[in-house]
Amino acid sequence: MKYLRDETLADPVELTRALVDIESVSGNEDEITDAVEDALRRAPHLRVERDGNVVIARTAATGRRRLALAGHLDTVPIADNLPSRVAGDIMYGCGTSDMKSGSALALHLAVTLAEPRYDMTYLFYDCEEVEAERNGLNRISRTRPDWLAVDFAILLEGTYGEVEAGCQGTMRADVRTAGRRAHSARSWLGANAIHAAAEVLNRLRDYQPRTVVIDGCEYREGLNAVRISGGVAGNVIPDECVVEINFRFAPDRSVDAATAHLHEVFAGLDVTVTDSAPAALPSLTDPAAKEFLDVIGTPPRAKLGWTDVARFAVAGVPALNYGPGDPNLAHKPEERVELSRIRAGAEVLHRWLSIR
Repeated sequence: MKYLRDETLADPVELTRALVDIESVSGNEDEITDAVEDALRRAPHLRVERDGNVVIARTAATGRRRLALAGHLDTVPIADNLPSRVAGDIMYGCGTSDMKSGSALALHLAVTLAEPRYDMTYLFYDCEEVEAERNGLNRISRTRPDWLAVDFAILLEGTYGEVEAGCQGTMRADVRTAGRRAHSARSWLGANAIHAAAEVLNRLRDYQPRTVVIDGCEYREGLNAVRISGGVAGNVIPDECVVEINFRFAPDRSVDAATAHLHEVFAGLDVTVTDSAPAALPSLTDPAAKEFLDVIGTPPRAKLGWTDVARFAVAGVPALNYGPGDPNLAHKPEERVELSRIRAGAEVLHRWLSIR
């Protein structure tokens, strides 16, 4: 097991590097979870539990509001970018931005801040980078809902040191067109399903996505084809074509409303929704959110993308995104994070949780 020394836990930069250097591609989080659990159990002010590769640490209940800092421990597959390396103010490596620098902040605060002004929950989970049914936070929201019983949460996904409020919802759907098979030498005897898919593409080309402002945050919707499949053989007129659609929708739409909108856009066509995740509203009116924004000193912006703040929202918990990583660098071979952003993030969180 990788042992995280006390001096490493005390330095959020060194802690980030130590976590990055523990390879933890989704499904392979045992070692990093062991290390995080061990570090948390060495802190006498925390009560620690583990369920699979999800670890929770909580301060004792005092009757104050309970807040959560949460982060996932897994990464996308390595792209020749481990071990980490540092050049000047930059740390390179898989997971530096998404999101081990953020999870390092949660772990750093958990073990070094013995007397926060709120009751605190620190949550570390697995399998965020893969399908939703494997997501550790999703799993415990069903099996251990008491673990999410908090008043406010910050998900430490990369936001480049700014507050990103709420998140877009996401939905995937298949739009099918049908035809009739025939030999391509006698194509007039069939009906080409791929040609019929032009109607789907035309509707997408002409679609005008909304821009929605909620609590001063601007969410931009998007409806796009992301994959087309069809065809039987090089000499056969295809009898089916499937256009896979991805719909990113603003937080003023529910999943049901987003589904209804897709059926409206593709009225008369065969539409099957294959996957969806709800959006989350900005949650800027919560007192803890207001205090955090005062500490940050800059206005929030909309989260353009989906994050696990939506899982907190489903549980009735207001949540924000905040972390040192740059979301534009997530999943890239050149993924990196600025050391100064890590230190600034630790200072902001410490100040917020220490204000009396």
